[in-house]
Amino acid sequence: MSCTTVIGFLGSTLDGSKRDASRWHKWRPTVGLCMQPNLRVDRLVLLHGERHADLARFVISDIASVSPETRVELHQVHFDDAWDFEEVYTGLLDFAQGFDFDPEVEDYLVHITTGTHVAQICLFLLAEARFIPGKLLQTQPSRGKPDPTGTWNAIDLNLSRYDSIARRFAETHEDSASFLKGGIATCNAAFNRMIAEIEHVASRSSAPVLLMGPTGAGKSQLARRIHELKANRHRLSGLFVEVNCATLKGDSAMSALFGHRKGAFTGAVAERAGLLRSADGGMLFLDEIGELGLDEQAMILRAVEDGRFLPVGADKEVTSRFQLIAGTNRDLLAEVAAGRFREDLFARLNLWTFRLPGLAERREDIEPNLDYELEAFAVTQGMRVTFNKEAREAYLAFATSVAALWRGNFRDLSASVTRMATLAPAGRIDRGTVDHEIERLRLLWSAEAGKQPDPLSGLLTAEQRNEIDSFDLAQLAEVVRVCRQSASLSEAGRTLFAASRKRRNSTNDADRLRKFLARFDLSFDRLQV
Repeated sequence: MSCTTVIGFLGSTLDGSKRDASRWHKWRPTVGLCMQPNLRVDRLVLLHGERHADLARFVISDIASVSPETRVELHQVHFDDAWDFEEVYTGLLDFAQGFDFDPEVEDYLVHITTGTHVAQICLFLLAEARFIPGKLLQTQPSRGKPDPTGTWNAIDLNLSRYDSIARRFAETHEDSASFLKGGIATCNAAFNRMIAEIEHVASRSSAPVLLMGPTGAGKSQLARRIHELKANRHRLSGLFVEVNCATLKGDSAMSALFGHRKGAFTGAVAERAGLLRSADGGMLFLDEIGELGLDEQAMILRAVEDGRFLPVGADKEVTSRFQLIAGTNRDLLAEVAAGRFREDLFARLNLWTFRLPGLAERREDIEPNLDYELEAFAVTQGMRVTFNKEAREAYLAFATSVAALWRGNFRDLSASVTRMATLAPAGRIDRGTVDHEIERLRLLWSAEAGKQPDPLSGLLTAEQRNEIDSFDLAQLAEVVRVCRQSASLSEAGRTLFAASRKRRNSTNDADRLRKFLARFDLSFDRLQV
């Protein structure tokens, strides 16, 4: 059977008493907890100050008379100011880290009835953080009659053991994740896992966050919702400041970001605070951060790490504390290798990196997003538009097929729904409207075909490319594109080997695709990252 060890402070007031027979008619917390009929205290670690050593010895003597099986260990602690939170917490943390805990052999209780309120709070925090691996122990006097024993109650801070609390936390997390998704009931498992992790990070961390993904994948909307979520939880109080770094060119970039002093350069007729100072206490979203120059990147790094930077033309630094969220559609690792992005800034951003998948990679989420866009149209235009059944089925059949490229991602979908809703006869989208829109999308994507980034970017090094024939590179690029648009290896195999399947020449499409990718040291899972 495990031994029970209690850790607590000697109560200089509550444990003190006249040293005569009358003390046994008084409730004294430390003595009383050793008198409990249903609590066996095998070991008592009693913390006390230097001035209370005599009282500690007296209390030990009384404990020995009522609970001879209890082994008391005195541990002297010294605080210059017992009400200084930092001093008390640091001292107790040192005690906890130096204590030889063995949860396999001993059960630990942390007595929080005695000591100053600051000491009680610190013990609570140390137990909650598991620096002290035990339950809280609260004792109190019995009501209505003199009783030296009193009563006790143990509090387990492991919230997962409390069903109602655990359910409440789960519901809160689900509500927060739904908020980050705009209330859209998405079905993509990987996307939902990512949102759940972002919600967890937003609740606990103020470190920079890097959102990667293609243009139109929703980085800006997600960043704004992260700000709203943190503001609702009182994690920050300042503004959400958003800037597209692609619009910052030349000398104006420094001024826009860091501000300038009056007369700093020609045209600087007034002082400018700059975007970083505007974000003080809030959140700064630098979209397309890969477009910034190296000098701006260096100053951003200093501002993130130290909260300080130098406005243009100033000789004195200013301060601003903000959380940074960066967005990019570039492969920043490749940009670092090419010398276009600072390695130290990338390392600072790369603590929490999330890749937002494009719409073509989340085809199962097209239907709920279609409903979301229709609702958004109704709110902004004051007119509710719906599909007839045939038209909705036809649109979704095309939208979820490999033929729908969704190169502009959710921006393409939003624009598509807006066009159909605007042209819908009598507020009802019919088959003719859908057919016309599908043809428009095909033409749009066909015109943009020559502008798309290389699907093999980031997968192959220059040396690997040089060792592969152009014919094989073109074939591999198409395979990678289909894999990224497919939910599973099997689905990608069915799409790529559809003709073979019709002729019944293909027996295992997934295995065939797996072997093809292995020729280039690639896997389906790697293409989903």
